[in-house]
Amino acid sequence: MIVMSAVRHAAAGAAALLLVLPAPVATASTVSEPTPPTERFIDPARLYRSGTQVQRTANAPEAPSDVSALSWVVADASTGEVLAARNAHRRLPPASTLKTLFAVTALPRMDQEERHTVTESELEGIGSGSSLVGVQAGFTYKVSDLWNGVFLSSGNDAVRVLAAMNGGWESMTRQMQEKARALGARDTRVVSPDGYDAPGQVSSAYDLAIFGRAGLQDPAFIRYCSTRYADFPSGDWSYGIRNTNRLLTGQDGVGRYPGLIGVKNGYTSGAGNTLIAAARRGSRTLVVSVMNPQSGGGRAVYEEARTLLDWGFDAAGRVQPVGSLAPVPARDGAQEQPVTKPVKKSAEKPEAEAESPAAQAEKAAGNAEKPAGEAEETVPQAGPEAGGASASGERTGPAAVSEDMAALTAHGKAVPREDVPSRPWAGMPLALVGASLGAALSLWVWRRRSAGGGDGRL
Repeated sequence: MIVMSAVRHAAAGAAALLLVLPAPVATASTVSEPTPPTERFIDPARLYRSGTQVQRTANAPEAPSDVSALSWVVADASTGEVLAARNAHRRLPPASTLKTLFAVTALPRMDQEERHTVTESELEGIGSGSSLVGVQAGFTYKVSDLWNGVFLSSGNDAVRVLAAMNGGWESMTRQMQEKARALGARDTRVVSPDGYDAPGQVSSAYDLAIFGRAGLQDPAFIRYCSTRYADFPSGDWSYGIRNTNRLLTGQDGVGRYPGLIGVKNGYTSGAGNTLIAAARRGSRTLVVSVMNPQSGGGRAVYEEARTLLDWGFDAAGRVQPVGSLAPVPARDGAQEQPVTKPVKKSAEKPEAEAESPAAQAEKAAGNAEKPAGEAEETVPQAGPEAGGASASGERTGPAAVSEDMAALTAHGKAVPREDVPSRPWAGMPLALVGASLGAALSLWVWRRRSAGGGDGRL
């Protein structure tokens, strides 16, 4: 009986202490909360500014100052980050670099082994002075032969036939326009799929870089754009054709660029010389676009692309991006806009790009956005500069870009904390429970001694 009474007193004392003592607060050791992502914001309107845009760190090389092209872009083909640009969204005639968009649109839809007999009607409408590979009506060609004609000889005749196989000239024009919008290339207006000069047909260095980057996702595209020589059939015999991209072949006084993958060059009297070039060095692939050099003759577009590639490989990892080629998802009920998106570091979003510790250290050091004395040159630029709607009803300009950025970067719902057990003894250390039981037992002993008159008997 004495033992049972002691147990009852101990239990009652422990219960009283448990009810009186506050429940322990959950600490970092018991509740883990996800670390909020560190965001690296890229001003989406920056590439709409005129002049050279670059964000150097302390040890980064200066942006090339001897490039005469009206517009150019240097970007990382893997991440889409724009390392530097000049008048990136200036709208200019693209010449045959528009064939890159043609290939990105039509190439994945075609069986490269299919054989097609060309008709007279498919060769109608070829512009005067067009570059040709020599497609003839009544002859049968493999689709792969026609694509060699597009990439190597820039043959407008081959483009006409392939377009006819993809629904016709007008349909091909619409398909290319839709593809450009889907890729986020909103400076481009397609009138003639072969790039032949046509009223209203424009693109930009930014859009051309997007097309080049998109093409590099397709092994067939890479195979064609990197081919230097091929045989083109002509009935019972064939003749050799050579890629007109001199940076790839190293012909006509232009040295071949080491690691060049290729892509596409172009020229018309209205567009001047244009070029999209991609090269790989180690684990890094860069894409550059160059539109209409103003000095140096026909070779200048290749030498200026070489200069930009050299600078890009030297500067990569030592400059902060000034934009992105990645398309921004359209909001519900809205079309995609020509904007860039911020790069986030988040373990839950694999498509986001984590900011490196080196980049964070560079930010903390307060590196200047651009070196002292480097001024932005004001150059006339096509397209609206302020927000609003264009004649087609599309929202363009920096204001629209900022609105889309705000919608993209708005914080969502907070990540809920893990549920903390609500019972009062939850998380109570066993030692504290034992101490409470011991205190209750001591209290019981003291009361028994008092009741017994202090004679020490229990």
